Amino acid sequence: MTIILVDNHRILSEGLRGLLSQEPDMQVIADAQDGREAIELVGRLRPDVVLMDVVMPELNGIEATRQIQKEYPSVRVLALSMHVDKRYVLGMLEAGAAGYLPKDSNFEEVVRAVRAVASGQVYLSPRIANIVVQEYGRKAAENKAQSAPGSLSSREREVLQLLAEGHSAREIAGRLHLSVKTIETHRRNIQAKLGIDNVADLVRYAIREGLTTLEN
Repeated sequence: MTIILVDNHRILSEGLRGLLSQEPDMQVIADAQDGREAIELVGRLRPDVVLMDVVMPELNGIEATRQIQKEYPSVRVLALSMHVDKRYVLGMLEAGAAGYLPKDSNFEEVVRAVRAVASGQVYLSPRIANIVVQEYGRKAAENKAQSAPGSLSSREREVLQLLAEGHSAREIAGRLHLSVKTIETHRRNIQAKLGIDNVADLVRYAIREGLTTLEN
């Protein structure tokens, strides 16, 4: 099976690549350091499995997973993250991830998880399975009832993360290949949908909803 690694911590990514390469049925064909690069690589290489970090700069793992599953539904995404908070776990599963592992899982479990999701199964680490059992249904219902951030479009979520990370409208326009005017329109629409009238509150909202932690 072919695998793409997505993690902005180069040492961890290189170590995992070395270990996975020793498995006779696994081949790491590329690695990415953020969600946007991951989407580009998936579109070009069409791997069987993507091992996806959750918290990354530019485009987080949740939004990257959502876009990958929309465009390439046959590609299986397995989250591998140091964050085991329910908002990240549920966020990744709602975005279409087929499994979720903490980064301190042993290598044998990572291999089991990769093989499981590649074969069409869902794999959850025992440490976080209880979170899903207790919270998944309730959280999904809450998100639907509250409508936000689900009311934001995929592009608006991208713009919101970049705004929260301190990028100017011109910088965001360059990254997304859009005009500054379009970015300003997205910002106004985001503020209107969320009922937020200043950038500081947008940043706080993005952090609270797990779009960014500003720790990258």
